[in-house]
Amino acid sequence: MKGFTMTLLAALLATGTAVADDNDRPDHFDGKPAETLDAAVTNFSEGNQRLAELLAADELTEEQLAEIHQLSYTLENALGKIDDEVDAMAESLEKVHIGSETMAPEQVADSGQTYLEAAQTLVP
Repeated sequence: MKGFTMTLLAALLATGTAVADDNDRPDHFDGKPAETLDAAVTNFSEGNQRLAELLAADELTEEQLAEIHQLSYTLENALGKIDDEVDAMAESLEKVHIGSETMAPEQVADSGQTYLEAAQTLVP
């Protein structure tokens, strides 16, 4: 019981510290949403291009840093959606793999089409 209490106390202290640190950070933004893989890839590509332009400056101004801060939310949204979609692609591809091993042509065709539609969004 003593070990549990100490673990709980440590967790509460860590949470309190994290909350205190968040109070010192600038406002947060939503960023552009990435509802679909296509939108996520577009936001990711455009966001990276803009970030590269901003980082090319000899010295970053406060305005540029503020823009980068806002831009990072859009990029994080895009990466989150891409990550989710890549996980789904891996599941579809695994169904293709298993279907090809078990001689299930309908499963291979259906899962293969689902996989390819998503994969072609990432790599045309």
